[in-house]
This record gives sequence, C-alpha cells and structure tokens, in this order.
Amino acid sequence: GVGAAPAAPCHRRFTCTCCLVFSTSLCPLFTMARYFREQDIDEFRDCFYLNAHSGQIRTLDELTLIMRSLGLSPTITELKKYYKDKGGKISFADFLEIMHAHSEKESIPDEIVKAFRASDKTGSGQISGRELRRILLNWGEKLTPREVDGIFREARISPNGPVQYNDLVRVVCAPVPDYY
Repeated sequence: GVGAAPAAPCHRRFTCTCCLVFSTSLCPLFTMARYFREQDIDEFRDCFYLNAHSGQIRTLDELTLIMRSLGLSPTITELKKYYKDKGGKISFADFLEIMHAHSEKESIPDEIVKAFRASDKTGSGQISGRELRRILLNWGEKLTPREVDGIFREARISPNGPVQYNDLVRVVCAPVPDYY
C-alpha cells in the first residue's frame, strides 16, 4: 500500500507508478502480462502513447483509432461501452484491460476457422458452396434460406464453387463500417 516499503520491480523490470501504490502482484500491468506477450504489450504501449497525446485516452475517436490500428475490429457500440465504463479517461492499464476483454471476443473468428478446418478433409482451406449452404442452414443458430442467399451475395460466393473459408470468415466477421 501507500507508504509501504519500496516495491519490487514490475514485469517490465523497472518500478512502475502503480507498483509504488500497489504491491507488484496487484499491478494491472503485471496482471496483464499473463494474458499478452511482452512484445504485444510493447506494441500496445507504443500505439497508445503515440495516439493518446495526453497520456490517457480522452475521446472515443482516440480509442477507436488505437484499437483499430492494433488490428482489432470493435463496433461503435462496443467502443462506446468501453469508453463509458472507464469514465471517459482511459489509462494504459485500463486500455490493457479493454484489449484483453475485446481480444477474447475477437477470438470467435479463429474458432469458426477451426470448425471449418475440422471438416476440411483435404486440408485445402476450401469448402464447397453447397456444403457451406448446408452448414449455415442446419448447424448452430440455423439461418433461413434468404439469409444464406444474402451472405452468398455479399461475399460473392458461387453456390457450386469453392469457398476459401479463411476469406469468408474475415468478410463475415468484419464489423459494419461506421461513419459517425
């Protein structure tokens, strides 16, 4: 706690401000080190401080720019929630918490690709349009034929041709562009 003996070095091998206030094991940066590789945290830090000029994220635009620059695709609704939940001021430690929470959501496309890969007997990275239609109509949250037709149209999928499932998942899981 405050006034306690000097803190042990934090995960970055120097004493960070929060390690002076909290014990090292309670330091948010130390805690996030178990979820992200050190080089990922370094990349997040560089992007954060390059774009959060005051040392904190103070606008929704800053949060949007930083997360998307790091390759994530949060929706505007998600961004607004993260921003509001942190009271409109987001420190780097808060940002790491947001990145962790959102990264777990964005692992869903990886799970979908794994499911396609499991049914890809040849290992070609492809599935037939016919097989894709059957899966979408019959598995999980079953889609209607009209919804499947819409997906095929939007993703330019031939009903009888091969579908690169990595490309399909990237298109289907991308957020709708926002122009706010």
